Amino acid sequence: MDPDRKSDTTLNGWMRALQMTAPIPQNASVTLPIVIESLADKFGPAPALLSDNETLSYCALADRCNRYAHWALSQGIAAGDVVCLLMLNCPDYMAIWLGITRIGAIVSLVNTNLVGSQLAHSINIVAPRHIIVGAELVDAAAVVLPLLTPGVRPWVHGRGNSDFQRIDHEIQGIAGDRLRPAEYRPPTIMDRALYIYTSGTTGLPKAANVSHFRLMQWSYWFAGMMNTDAGDRMYNCLPMYHSIGGVVATGSVLVNGGSVVIRERFSARRFWDDVIDWNCTLFQYIGELCRYLVNLRPHPREAEHRIRLCCGNGLRADIWREFQRRFRIPQILEFYAATEGNFSLYNCEGKPGAIGRMPSFLAHRSPVALIKLDPETGNPVRSEEGFCIRCPVHEVGEAVGKIVEDRSHAGGRFEGYTDKQATDSKVLRNVFANGDAWFRTGDLMRKDKSGYFYFVDRIGDTFRWKGENVSTIEIADTIAQFPGVLEATVYGVTIPGTEGRAGMAAIVVSEDFDLVGFRRHLAEHLPEYARPLFLRVSDAIEVTATFKPKNQELARDGYNPAAIADTIYFSDREREAFVKLDDRLYQRIRTGNIRL
Repeated sequence: MDPDRKSDTTLNGWMRALQMTAPIPQNASVTLPIVIESLADKFGPAPALLSDNETLSYCALADRCNRYAHWALSQGIAAGDVVCLLMLNCPDYMAIWLGITRIGAIVSLVNTNLVGSQLAHSINIVAPRHIIVGAELVDAAAVVLPLLTPGVRPWVHGRGNSDFQRIDHEIQGIAGDRLRPAEYRPPTIMDRALYIYTSGTTGLPKAANVSHFRLMQWSYWFAGMMNTDAGDRMYNCLPMYHSIGGVVATGSVLVNGGSVVIRERFSARRFWDDVIDWNCTLFQYIGELCRYLVNLRPHPREAEHRIRLCCGNGLRADIWREFQRRFRIPQILEFYAATEGNFSLYNCEGKPGAIGRMPSFLAHRSPVALIKLDPETGNPVRSEEGFCIRCPVHEVGEAVGKIVEDRSHAGGRFEGYTDKQATDSKVLRNVFANGDAWFRTGDLMRKDKSGYFYFVDRIGDTFRWKGENVSTIEIADTIAQFPGVLEATVYGVTIPGTEGRAGMAAIVVSEDFDLVGFRRHLAEHLPEYARPLFLRVSDAIEVTATFKPKNQELARDGYNPAAIADTIYFSDREREAFVKLDDRLYQRIRTGNIRL
């Protein structure tokens, strides 16, 4: 049976999403900050954003947004100016970027895991005038201040030891009155609102352009898909510097009058108590979080929750089935999307393992294709006529989405990055016709005969671990900077029972190489998820005829000490050291008895 006709409930989700997003292009002056202000009139004292430390009603959220907007104006911040936001999850996080983007400025949502040169790079590429730093992250920010473009003014949010001026104190003296039209030039939905970082497929983090249109589209589309209403409460423990945790999980519930519980980070141990005590009906996940919960011992309250739907991505088929069965989850909405991408896929039917599909009635609006790739070069295979070749059913290829410049269908645009070269590298031209242009996802997928897509892997120099994309080139460069490292290459290896691939580095070192100092170097320069879990110390790294490391062969070798002549080390979190990997430790890792 055609999946489009399989379920009225499924069709209703698509129809609601289409109906809710249809008015967006026709109302160019209505941005998400404007919507939040109108919601205050409608829902007033109802809770909007909740946390252990603070709860903001709809009125309080609008008031707080206005205070930050007035603060921005008082600092001379104008349309197009950039403010970096480096803070942990909290209700004020959203209030800050909503308020500042209200006046046409751009807020850059910086990854809170970044340190050192990575952090400095992420800030410098957006050329901010101000940077707002959470008190917990002041030390990391202070280290990189000398590396930033001169003139950047730092502010701190929260109590702590810092010479930075406190922005949370500053706004207490600012009225939360609504802005008058004469005070600023309102942005339109086509104007840039946020920079959200993505590692892409190579190199250092890139800042993706996110327009006000995309914020509206994401919020209202997911509101329709999840059928949110004023009685819903979302449990959001995903980082708010990402598009999912920062926009989708919040905006999709707020636009229909619901509330969002914001947690600083995920805790498997506290999860069920949190969800039940906060009376949550929705949960925004990444697959790794669901795996953690499934692997926990039964919780006495795990069946008492009121969750009606879980929405997210990266949920493996085996984990999906057990997660839904054990915890009695009525509905799972798996989807595929990328912050900078121009299409998305949704699995409304609850088909375990599938990342989604494109319904036949939307295929013309958001064309998606899988194209054949040369396994050696990673480049598309071209026909004699010079065009790309579509993959047949079940063949793995790269997913691409057609770029549409029609203003009435802004969702098909590719807004790119701050770096023009990076933007150009993601556009594939003359794909199926002369002059057409398609967005390259960098993701390998396959499609079954019913039209469902399945994620296979990332192309090139990126793998996914702990819900984050990790650039092998970036990590290898950091490793090579340490004294005693002569050669280095990085790749991902699979570990049974885990999502994605764990980082592994093969290195050639000199006699004075300091293993203890090396681990300290990694901790100082890389976020935790990017630090290699395994280390292979070799006499030489085998390369191809073009002098590229044979990473595919290295990845196939894995980390089994019994099968590899080189010495293998494991980064033990409990010992805080690289320890030599032997068969006993190897088996403990493979059976899930070691915390990764």
